[in-house]
Amino acid sequence: MNVLRDTWIIFVRQLRPAMRNPAAVLVFGMLQPVLYLALFAPLLSGMPGTMGEESWQWFVPGMLAMLGLFGTAFAGFGLLPEMRSGAHERLLATPVSRVALLLGRVLRDVAILLVQAAIVLAVVLVLPIDLRVSPLGVVAGLGVLIVLGIGLGTLSYRLALALKQEYLFAGALQTFLMPVILLSGILLPMDLAPGWLYTLSRMNPVSHVVEAERALFVGDFTDSAVPVGTAIAFAVAAVALVVGARAMRRVSA
Repeated sequence: MNVLRDTWIIFVRQLRPAMRNPAAVLVFGMLQPVLYLALFAPLLSGMPGTMGEESWQWFVPGMLAMLGLFGTAFAGFGLLPEMRSGAHERLLATPVSRVALLLGRVLRDVAILLVQAAIVLAVVLVLPIDLRVSPLGVVAGLGVLIVLGIGLGTLSYRLALALKQEYLFAGALQTFLMPVILLSGILLPMDLAPGWLYTLSRMNPVSHVVEAERALFVGDFTDSAVPVGTAIAFAVAAVALVVGARAMRRVSA
């Protein structure tokens, strides 16, 4: 129970800076996916086949997955200034659970991600575009996205603890994110890729989550991508939490 209490304390502490200027936090976090929706999605209408005919149906769930990627993978940047200033070390010296120091931060990131996703969905649904959604499927899709976000956010903090410098963290993160995005099928369908590139995309965990998001978005719970993507999201979160908790316990005050 102490871990739950401490997690809530850290969550509230980490959320306060965001609450001082919530518009800036939400807008900057959503900027890149929104730009892709506005400037890239219309290009897909010229593609042959079903994707060209239902470009918004295909692209919007992918953008929510991209929002989850960018909203949580960069979370470690927030820890680096605290490590440099000594604020993080002072927290380590308190009786607060080390695991709670990690979970409280991740919970803050997931809460912001959920609000951002809700805003993007609300905007998209009022636009005059050909988009069909299943309310229950959207809720389930957001749940899978949150689970994946927990895993990615935790890994981001683990990377920050290991590298400790912004320039190292930024370089490593970009090296990781670019292939993940390009091989995830968020921007273009990997079915159109050469065989070797399609095989690589199957090795990318995010690609399976993206496929699950697209199936859930229209309420197709029987699609085989749903259990596969959901299981992978939970597996990533579980492994990340174990690795992150161990790293946090080993950090010296």
